[in-house]
Amino acid sequence: MADIAEITQILLKAKDGSKEAYDQLFPMVYDQLRDIAYQRMKGERKDHTLTKTALVHETYLRMLGHAEIDWKDRAHFFAVASKCMRRILIDHARKKRAVKRSGGHEPATLIDEILKAEKQADELLNLDAAMKRLAKLNERLVEVVEYRYFGEMSIENTAEVMEISISTVKRDWAKARGLLYKELKGTME
Repeated sequence: MADIAEITQILLKAKDGSKEAYDQLFPMVYDQLRDIAYQRMKGERKDHTLTKTALVHETYLRMLGHAEIDWKDRAHFFAVASKCMRRILIDHARKKRAVKRSGGHEPATLIDEILKAEKQADELLNLDAAMKRLAKLNERLVEVVEYRYFGEMSIENTAEVMEISISTVKRDWAKARGLLYKELKGTME
C-alpha cells in the first residue's frame, strides 16, 4: 500500500491540474478502491464478472471528471470516492427498476452486472430514500453513513475528513444505524 504522505502529495499535484498526477495516483489507490467496491458487492450473485473492477473504474472516471475538487489528503479522496460509489449504485438501481417496470431490456453498460437481483436494487433504493429522510433531520449522520458504509472508512479517517472528534463519529454512527434500521424496517413490513 502506498504511503499516506505520498498519496497526499500526488493529490495536491492533481489539484493543480496535473494529468500525470492522476495517472500516478490510480495504481496507488486501486487496491483500496477495489476493497471498498468488494464491500459494496457482498451478497451479489457469484457468476457476475468484473463487477468490482467496473465499479472502481466508473468511480475513478467520474472523479476525474471533477477536476475542480480541492483535494486535501488521502482520507478526503476516499471520502469523495465513497460518495461517488453511492451515487453510481443508486443511479444503477433506479435504471434497473425503470427497465423492470417497462418490461424492456437495454444494452449492457459498464456496471450492468453490479445489481442483477431486483431485490438488491430495491433494498439499495430503500436505503437511499431512508438516507434522504435522515438528511432532513441531520445531514452529518448521512455523511457518517456514506463514509463508514459506502466508503468503508475507519472511524478515525471519518473523523479526520469531517473534522470532528472520534467520539462524535462513534455516537453519530450508532445513532444513524439505529434510525436507518427503524426506517428500513418500516419499508419491509
